Parts: sequence; C-alpha cells; structure tokens
Amino acid sequence: MASLTLRNVRKSYGDVQVMHGVDLDIVDGEFVVFVGPSGCGKSTLLRMIAGLEEISDGTVAIGDREVNDVAASKRGVAMVFQTYALYPHMTVYKNMAFGLKQAKTDPAEIDRRVTDAAEILQITDYLERSPRNLSGGQRQRVAIGRAIVRDPEVFLFDEPLSNLDAALRVQTRLEIARLHERLKTTMIYVTHDQVEAMTLADKIVVLRDGRIEQVGSPIDLYHRPNNAFVAQFIGSPKMNFFSTGDLSTNGNSLLGREVAADMQVGLRPEHLDITDASNSVVEGTLELVENLGEYALVHLRTPTNVEFIAKTELPPEQPKGSTIHFGIKPELAHFFNTESGARLT
Repeated sequence: MASLTLRNVRKSYGDVQVMHGVDLDIVDGEFVVFVGPSGCGKSTLLRMIAGLEEISDGTVAIGDREVNDVAASKRGVAMVFQTYALYPHMTVYKNMAFGLKQAKTDPAEIDRRVTDAAEILQITDYLERSPRNLSGGQRQRVAIGRAIVRDPEVFLFDEPLSNLDAALRVQTRLEIARLHERLKTTMIYVTHDQVEAMTLADKIVVLRDGRIEQVGSPIDLYHRPNNAFVAQFIGSPKMNFFSTGDLSTNGNSLLGREVAADMQVGLRPEHLDITDASNSVVEGTLELVENLGEYALVHLRTPTNVEFIAKTELPPEQPKGSTIHFGIKPELAHFFNTESGARLT
C-alpha cells in the first residue's frame, strides 16, 4: 500500500493544455473517486498516475518515490479498464496468471496468488472456463482479479462498470467496496456516475476542464459544495437553482438571509416540502409526476418559467396544471454568487 501525491501536474497536447496544475494528496489505503463531466480530464489524470500518459509538468509520487520517469510496469500500480481486455484463447486462470508469468514469478507463487484472488472475487469455479463462457459481470471480476494478483500498491479503475447493465452495476459496485474493505489498498476510481462516487468514496475529487473544483468526503460535497457546479453535480436529481425573483420573499429577506441582486439560490429536490401559500418559498405549476414507488419526482414550472423538481414520498394529489407551494428549512438552502458561482457563506 502507498500514499499518492500530485504537485502542479499539467498535461498539454501541443499548444493545448488539458490539465492545469493539479495538486492532490491521497492517503495510504484511501478510496478516492474522480468525478466530472465527459472531457473534464479524469481519465487523463488517472493515466498520468499509471504512467500511460506523459506528464508535461509537475510531479507524481507514489509513497516517497517520484515516478515521473518510472515505467508504468515499475510503478507498483494495477489498472482495471472500461473494457475487460481478456485473452479469448486463454482460460480464466491463464488470463489472471499471464502478467506474473511474463515477470517470471515462481509457479507456486503464481498459483497461490491466482487461487487467493479467485476466492476473494468468488470466481474459483470459473478458473478453467474461457472468457466467452462468462457473463459481463464475471469477466469484469476476472479483470479485477488480474490486477489483484500483481499485489499493487495502488489500484486504478477507469469506469469499470460502464459496460454492465443496471443490476450488475449495483452488484459489482458492492463487490468493489468489499474488496477495498478486505485489501485496505489505495484505490483511485474514475466515473461520471455521481451515485457510484457517493456510495464508494472515502474522498471525492470533482474535476472540470482540467482543474479540481473541490475535494472532500461525499457528505461534505453534498452539504457544503464550494460552488454551483459542484452543487449541481453531486446529488440525484440535481439541485434546483433559482434567482431571488423566482422565490417568495418576506420583505427584503429570503430564508433568513438578506436578498441580494447577485444571488442565486440552490434547493435540493429532496428538501422541498409541500406546504400552504403562507409558508411558501417557491411555487410551481404541476407538469409531470414520475411515480417510482418508493418516492415520486414532481416536475413543475414557476410563474417566471423556471423548471424545477421536487422529490416527495408520495405523489401529489392535485391534478396536472395545479399550483403547488413548497417550503424548506432555512439551513438546507444554498446561496451562490450568480456570476462566479462561488458559495456565499
């Protein structure tokens, strides 16, 4: 196991700079998730850590060793990719053992490592099968097993669940969480799925346009986002945003705060409660209800034509076209600068 340190890490392709001075500290044994929209640089940053992309400037250190000029195979990392990349002509056992054989590891040690990894991943019964006779989830477990047998200091996962269906994603996500709990190894996991990030991470790194927007625990990012971008990226459904003119004010105050022209207000769908007009913070015309059984997503539009969503335990009784009023506890509202997006404290 090892810690990981990034200092002023930059990446350029010719005159185009895509990573802009990333600084990050990852503690030994931590599970860190990189999230952000497509093109934000999360996979590029992961590949720079792995040694698969050259670093244009800055330093990457694994433990106390700077690895900028160290070959990928010598960095003590193992990477699991989006595609399984298994050898179709080899059995599961041979796929998992291949890298160790190339490194001329003792055959008895290879057998021990493969057997132990297969037991951890519950694929012992599949060791003599070929990949074509496995499901997608089983193939991904083989790919993870191939990484485990290398006994790396750092595991790197690049969107490993994106090829799986919804049910398998949930199952495999749980298996990866259990794997981390068992191995206690430093893991870095790239995803665009914020639900995966919230459920797996000790620490989330939110990226945008090659820069880190915020680093923190899932709960920190949910309750105290640094800016409007992080606030909307973390949470499902995403946070609703309003100008002060969209909301009901009491004199010159809103939710106990003085109203400012450069203020926008963030209200999470799950924090909105149906109320009467006298306690209303926001009202909307009911347009659509998604009844999902355990909760309902209520789609509305304010008189100022702003669309928003409320997440309620039960679907509203009012028919479509009705006006519904919502209140919120003041401490659950978020305030941001309209121009910069920065959080107003």
